[in-house]
Amino acid sequence: MAVIIGMDPHKRSATIEIIDDIGKVLALGRYGTDKAGYADMLRAGRRFTDRVWAIEGCNGIGRHIAHRLVHDGETVLDVPAKLSAQVRVFATGNGRKTDPVDAHSVALAALHSPNLHRVEADSELIVLGMLADRRDGLGTARTETVNRLHRILLDLFPGGAKKFLSAMQARKLVATIKPRDPVGKTRRRLAVELIGELESIDRKIKAADKELQQLVTDRGSTLTDLHGIGPSSAARLLADTGDVHRFCNRDRFASWNGTAPLDASSGEQQRHRLSRAGNRRINRVLHIMAVVQLRNPTPGRTYFDARKAAGKTSMEAMRSLKRQLSNVVYTRILADQKRSETASPGGQSGTTLQSSATGLTPHTGPSDKPHPGPTTTQPNHRLPAMS
Repeated sequence: MAVIIGMDPHKRSATIEIIDDIGKVLALGRYGTDKAGYADMLRAGRRFTDRVWAIEGCNGIGRHIAHRLVHDGETVLDVPAKLSAQVRVFATGNGRKTDPVDAHSVALAALHSPNLHRVEADSELIVLGMLADRRDGLGTARTETVNRLHRILLDLFPGGAKKFLSAMQARKLVATIKPRDPVGKTRRRLAVELIGELESIDRKIKAADKELQQLVTDRGSTLTDLHGIGPSSAARLLADTGDVHRFCNRDRFASWNGTAPLDASSGEQQRHRLSRAGNRRINRVLHIMAVVQLRNPTPGRTYFDARKAAGKTSMEAMRSLKRQLSNVVYTRILADQKRSETASPGGQSGTTLQSSATGLTPHTGPSDKPHPGPTTTQPNHRLPAMS
């Protein structure tokens, strides 16, 4: 009997419900995520020969237990939280949210959704994801340190320091002042300590970027060749995307990262609105890529200016640019993965901003599609034509 084991995971516990292929509940239980609790849960699931584990949030709170199951040879499906929420809302019980209800919703969502993503524990991608998280944390710590330093320098110097301040510039600035009162001396001492912290964070960021660049290169990716994609952004794209073939086309990829607009048409009025769904970390990477391109004479800047000349507002032009850059990133990842899979000297190289399937010509075409509808076709692994 084929069964689905739906799971509502938490940090220290997990609730599972086992259902058969017609949705009949066979078992229900709550287990700890420590060594003993995990062993008991695995034993309960292995009572059924033909089984699939369905876990909510495999890229979030459920990641730790999903990877443990995959490591032990189990088949694990990632159930999006919104998908299980829809099942819960339309079920009886007025949408009450408890652990058993959540586990039941996850199991039913997996039962009726045949195209869910299968979790694979790729060690290289896991390392890239961890290091990308670490790099993001260092960036946040640097921003917080610089902000605290600016607040102290504002009290030490009339008007404060300049906006974009490096550790060396701050040290030279502090060296020009020798306060004599206790308050001024304390402020100067704290400023020196913050400058030391800033220098330490900068060294860690430099080392992290160097390590990420090497790992991305060893992976066979050429994402860093794209204007506006650095080592940390490339690592984030690779780690969160995983197997790019799980997206049947670039529209699905844009829907996943939140750059595809949502259709909000009604009657004769045809309009679209901004999507706030999707992977926000990848959306942020694409936003940074767009900002960097706008600051330089790039095809992205040309595209942005052309969209504004066509009557778009700055925000609308930026959204269109991010949608185009999503196409470029998808095509590049697809080309890199295809070349890595074939591993032949005649493999096709990656694409550039000018060679995306639709280019950057400002018009309303396939790149401006809203959320793509459901599909039953198999993913098309053929690369787009290169211009």
